[in-house]
Amino acid sequence: MNWRVALRLGRVSNLPTVWSNSLAGLVLAGGGVALDTSIGLMLIMSLFYVGGMYLNDAFDQRIDAVERPERPIPSGQISAQTVYICGYGMLALGIAALFWWGAGWRPGLTGIALAGAIVYYDWRHKADPFGPAWMGLCRVLIYLAAAFLVTAQPPTVLYLGALGLFCYLIGLTYIAKQENLGRVANLWPLLFLAVPVLAAGCLAAQTGGLTLLLAAVFVLWMVNALRYLWRRGPGDIPRAVVSLIAGMSLLDAVFIAYLGAGQMAIAAVACFALTLTFQRFIPGT
Repeated sequence: MNWRVALRLGRVSNLPTVWSNSLAGLVLAGGGVALDTSIGLMLIMSLFYVGGMYLNDAFDQRIDAVERPERPIPSGQISAQTVYICGYGMLALGIAALFWWGAGWRPGLTGIALAGAIVYYDWRHKADPFGPAWMGLCRVLIYLAAAFLVTAQPPTVLYLGALGLFCYLIGLTYIAKQENLGRVANLWPLLFLAVPVLAAGCLAAQTGGLTLLLAAVFVLWMVNALRYLWRRGPGDIPRAVVSLIAGMSLLDAVFIAYLGAGQMAIAAVACFALTLTFQRFIPGT
């Protein structure tokens, strides 16, 4: 497997959103933001993300042969067996790392739950109408894995933040499921996106300052992304999807800023910028 194929299979352009999820989980849990903990967690969550993306292609190989014949497996650039081995191998490494690194059993068990949610989504997302909720659960479990690394009893604010992220992913994933149709058949699931907008507004109203600024940027970016759905020109749905994916890091930044971790909030904004930059070279969907 050459490196270009490996990067495309892993959709690595979106990895910075996993890193900002990791930072947000640590901050919302009330844990410190030690450099070694932050970097270690981001590397572990990267294994889960890339492994999941590999398995997504492996499970979708027959559909891709019809709808996306240029993808690495149907185009013959790599075998499905190799992709399965790499995908499951990365998930196993991620679980092992959480058991080894975490204090107690909670981080490792959360890793098992995350791997299970990833595999189920990859296997059934085309047929399961609750597929967007499973995708949301995957991101929520990143928050929980981060929290359990620093505390056995995460505070309520972490679960509230996880709820906002969960709703954001439901709306985002619903749009992504319509990508091949060239249109969004029903707009009502997009109401889920109102939840993180309201959450950002409430947090900004309470604290002002950096939280208010980031909340405004987040809402404006969402409006920018969603306008593609109403314009509905060629390629507009993929543009909306990749924009919303990047916007996840802005939501993380709002949560982080609310708790006063200004430097970590700026780091999450940097993850947003990195995602947009990487998407220019490696497709994000």
